[in-house]
Amino acid sequence: MKDGKVFGFEEINGALPLPPCAARRALEVVGLRLSFTAWETLPLDQRRALVALGSADDVDHEAVKAVLVAAEPEPSPTQRADESRLHAPSERLLAALGTLGEQHMLSDATWSALSMLERYALQGAASVGGRAPQAYGKLRTAYDEIVTPERASEAGAAGLTHLSPSGAARMVGVGHKPVTQRQARATASVRMLPETAARVTAASGPKGDVLAVARVAGIMAAKRTPDLIPLCHGIALSQVTVDFAVDVEAGRVTVEATAEANDRTGVEMEAMVAASVAALTVYDMLKAVERGIVIEQIVLLEKSGGRSGHYRRPSPEAGS
Repeated sequence: MKDGKVFGFEEINGALPLPPCAARRALEVVGLRLSFTAWETLPLDQRRALVALGSADDVDHEAVKAVLVAAEPEPSPTQRADESRLHAPSERLLAALGTLGEQHMLSDATWSALSMLERYALQGAASVGGRAPQAYGKLRTAYDEIVTPERASEAGAAGLTHLSPSGAARMVGVGHKPVTQRQARATASVRMLPETAARVTAASGPKGDVLAVARVAGIMAAKRTPDLIPLCHGIALSQVTVDFAVDVEAGRVTVEATAEANDRTGVEMEAMVAASVAALTVYDMLKAVERGIVIEQIVLLEKSGGRSGHYRRPSPEAGS
């Protein structure tokens, strides 16, 4: 069908005896209800035109209304569908797919790669039937047609979410994700001679108070993360803290940075950049005293928020 899409799982032939998903979507987006009798009165060319309009990511409202002029009886007005609901899969869809097994999972990257019509079709298939696994036969068929293994791989389900199908680097889309509270903690360790560490606690470094300057440097760095890390998104940070623990006898300064935001993607990199730059600033503030200072073990301690849930780095004892 020229520029239109009728899915195989719909089992609707080329004569379009029933309105397929694309036609129903076009009607819902414009806010019109069409009776079955009115659908039958539409010439086949008009039905096909409605399917083509409903297959586009952006439905042309005026064109849909023009196609329906020939319908008898004329369509009745109804509430327009809010397509922002298609920015993320519904809880019902995710729950239904969960009953079908791991082979029917739906990653964020895969969902964002689907067209609006494909998302509409999957959401609709999940609303058919009850909650038992056998009730989702149509959803299974729809998923297997729309989310093919090849498409899932291209979309990044295999882990390459920041590569296009051609292999070019890209910033992955997060517009469909819900805004949630995000937090991350990271740490860095700076190793030095005990006498150098003593100067840190005494705030007697050659450039002044080491920790005060390093704290400000870490906070400023967190706010510049997308300028430093190419594929990071700009995030509206709500809080950044940088704290230090100095062990004079061991000759060690431990940096711990925390970043928080209400946003669509995580703040792990902001926390790690803050810890890294704070550690580098410690080195810069003390290099006139000791050139052999070592920065080591920049790690993510914990993150929360988002679909991947809560992560906490295992303690060394747990991994032994």
